[in-house]
Amino acid sequence: MFFALTDDQRDFGAAVRDFLAGRFDLDAVRGVVEDPEGDGNPAPLWRAMGEQGWLAALVPEEHDGLGLGMVEAQVIARELGAGVAPGPWRGTVLAAEALRLAGSDEQRAKWLPALAAGEAAGALALRGSAADGWPAVEYAQAADVLVLVDGSGLRLARAEQVSTSRQHSFDGTTRLARVTGDAGEQLPGASAEVLAELGARAAVLTAADLVGISRAALTRTVDYDRERKQFGVPVGSFQAIKHHLADLHIAVTMAEHAVLYAAHACDTGPATDEAVALAVAVAKSKASDTAAQATGAMIQYHGGIGYTWEHEAHFFYKRAKRLAGTHGTADEHRTRLAALTI
Repeated sequence: MFFALTDDQRDFGAAVRDFLAGRFDLDAVRGVVEDPEGDGNPAPLWRAMGEQGWLAALVPEEHDGLGLGMVEAQVIARELGAGVAPGPWRGTVLAAEALRLAGSDEQRAKWLPALAAGEAAGALALRGSAADGWPAVEYAQAADVLVLVDGSGLRLARAEQVSTSRQHSFDGTTRLARVTGDAGEQLPGASAEVLAELGARAAVLTAADLVGISRAALTRTVDYDRERKQFGVPVGSFQAIKHHLADLHIAVTMAEHAVLYAAHACDTGPATDEAVALAVAVAKSKASDTAAQATGAMIQYHGGIGYTWEHEAHFFYKRAKRLAGTHGTADEHRTRLAALTI
């Protein structure tokens, strides 16, 4: 069996990549990073996410979605990572998934079409509680609807039912906020199985963002070191650098395949299945480690300029650093692997 993306899936990814390259490149990302008081959700990019179906991938067709799977969703996440694109894409997609899996018919009918079209933004918090609040929720301040874990259940809150307070993030490509409040309605279908499913899907989409970061960081580094010269020859011809970049290429490729397989596993079985849990743990741990290595090498192999604010390397490094600890660190996922296999 040849396990790879289909032509349609590759075209979907290319469409995201081409849009970002042509209409929201790294100069536009810099504008978000250098405006820390802004909401971090540029209107042209958000509008494109809705118009081009990026938010609708996992929403069922009966609720105006595309009815696709995690394989297609990770394709989008990977390209958004490669472009270090800001905005509440992942939170909106995961909030819609929570509604699909645990919401009532009325809740799904009200919110899923709006989330799929980009008419509403979503946020998801899988740690915290009504008693203690929900810390570091991505784009909570920009969300129209929030899905918040509370014990073994999930709460659905509109923006006006909760309070948000901005939290600092060293990663300027995102916005984080602490959420407090006890308002909101229950998602009636919430269960331990649903929470496990959401956790797995959140981890895979985060891992996909990380492998996108890794591939872009590596590609930019290789391109630069083909042109940068020392002692009259390209830096990339030096054996130590050449071999290290080759090793990184292997690591990034392995991480990409691990994420693709984990997405496929989520599409074909429940997260409580041991094989699915293993695939998710491998993907997130591998993606986190690889992104740290690739973005670190990007800074080092760009020489003195790689350490400067003016260069874009820190966009990739900081985003990778933050996402490495989001929805489970590499060590946490390796502990999960050990528990499942030993």
